[in-house]
Amino acid sequence: MALKCGIVGLPNVGKSTLFNCLSNAKAQSANFPFCTIEPNVGVISVPDERLTKLVEMCNPRSIVPATVEIVDIAGLVKGASKGEGLGNKFLANIRETDAIIHVLRCFDDDNITHVDGTVNPVRDKEIIDYELLLKDLETVESRMAKTQKQAQTGGDKTAKMQYEVLVKFHDALSQGKPARSVEFDTVDEQRFARDLFLLTSKPVLYVCNVDDASAVSGNAYVEAVRQSIAEENAQMLIVAAQTEAEIAELDSFEDRQMFLNEIGLEESGVSRLIRAAYNLLDLQTYFTAGEDEVRAWTFLRGSKAPKCAGIIHTDFEKGFIRAEVIKYDDYVTLGSEAAVRAAGKMNVEGKEYVVQDGDIMHFLFNV
Repeated sequence: MALKCGIVGLPNVGKSTLFNCLSNAKAQSANFPFCTIEPNVGVISVPDERLTKLVEMCNPRSIVPATVEIVDIAGLVKGASKGEGLGNKFLANIRETDAIIHVLRCFDDDNITHVDGTVNPVRDKEIIDYELLLKDLETVESRMAKTQKQAQTGGDKTAKMQYEVLVKFHDALSQGKPARSVEFDTVDEQRFARDLFLLTSKPVLYVCNVDDASAVSGNAYVEAVRQSIAEENAQMLIVAAQTEAEIAELDSFEDRQMFLNEIGLEESGVSRLIRAAYNLLDLQTYFTAGEDEVRAWTFLRGSKAPKCAGIIHTDFEKGFIRAEVIKYDDYVTLGSEAAVRAAGKMNVEGKEYVVQDGDIMHFLFNV
């Protein structure tokens, strides 16, 4: 299951610096707007200590971690919804992502110009939010015009349901609320709402890009952002992108850890960000482990065993018989699959089993 997150923000807020920290790709980073014109793409491994431990225990020939695809999207300006700047391309690139990482400048630096002249992350956030809202409102109104007559004059129940969904979205967007703030009761409503692919329906992680001194506890800018998103269904993370860039240039793990300890951090902001991006869509990990390969597989929280089997291969889902499940803690404590079996700790589960984060799975199937 591929997850694609788009990094967005106004020009010169630190998007490309952050992207460079996240991947080995070196996006051009310069002190002027639209430095990033074509979206840069990086595939990032999700840090997971459990995978590391399983590799130590199994010594496999192959290791495959879970991954997140990160897209560095061109900076947006006011009027993007009407095509200003790189607006149309920017909005199209966002539409193709599963989640949004919204970078906000929360630091002062006279050497880095701000497109609006002053540092104000709440204003910057509202600029992008407004442009996305306008585009979604345009989309909803267009669909309403096509659906209204059919819903009100005919006996088409589907059209009526769709129109009611559109009205709810229109009401929220008109009040400046994102589409993700609207909830629907039935599966049909939820499916239609999802198929509209509204920009403001996507999960959002706000990343406050701060200076070195604010990397641990934040600053007044961060607090202002925290208050502004209090009623949103969104997450927030504090990262010092320039500091992360310096850490990324260090060769050894020990040197990087020493650097982090010196500024009061236990873990890099990059690692925290990758995991946060992974969790943003309610994703979890199960493992397959053996001498040939140790691999992390990404699945949606709440998925049942056949669905998770299908992530490996569609035949596994079609011909699912049962799953042998070992809990990660049992595997580590007892030391091997054979020891787990001997201790009676391996569970045999059927089609209704809801896979849990960290499960070590072996699927039996017949096609």
